[in-house]
Amino acid sequence: MAQDSSRPEFWDTRFRSGVTPWDAGRAPAALQAFLDAERSPLGVLIPGCGTGYEVRAFAERGHDVLAIDFSDAAVEAAQRELKDLAGRVRKADFFTLPEGPFDLVYERAFLCALPRTMWPGWARRMRELVRPGGRLAGFFFIDANDRGPPFGVLRNTLDALLHAAFELQADEAVDPTQSIPVFSGKERWQVWRRKL
Repeated sequence: MAQDSSRPEFWDTRFRSGVTPWDAGRAPAALQAFLDAERSPLGVLIPGCGTGYEVRAFAERGHDVLAIDFSDAAVEAAQRELKDLAGRVRKADFFTLPEGPFDLVYERAFLCALPRTMWPGWARRMRELVRPGGRLAGFFFIDANDRGPPFGVLRNTLDALLHAAFELQADEAVDPTQSIPVFSGKERWQVWRRKL
């Protein structure tokens, strides 16, 4: 159980011991640029939110954001970090969340935290949680590594997971200086639009 990233205990242990190499300490520059271009308020879901820095970035621009994590320690860390926005974070499981659909689901180190056997379920759930015409946007860890987390995804695998319900609208390499070391040179900012 201690090595199974599909279990909340795996993440509780890491957050409580301070072993969080995926924690960038801020909202990424590519997200900030994306938000600067958005003109209408969005209903946003951030699954696997971790410390939740992006919650503030969305909320300060007027978006109705809900951040979830199934790890008690992650939710506690996010609520401490966000202070006045702590109410935007709650403990919930992505796969059974009753809310939705959303205008936007934000991806940052969530897919790559899931064991690969869970990816088809992730893709099905994304179809349910993103409204038709809505978007799945964020950072994808493109890598062929055998071990994880983080579990890298090959581009053709990601395409196969999403192409039935989504179309790729943006795909850009992330400046390695803007990535955390574990993702450096292997992150792509992508925006997938849910087909109507």
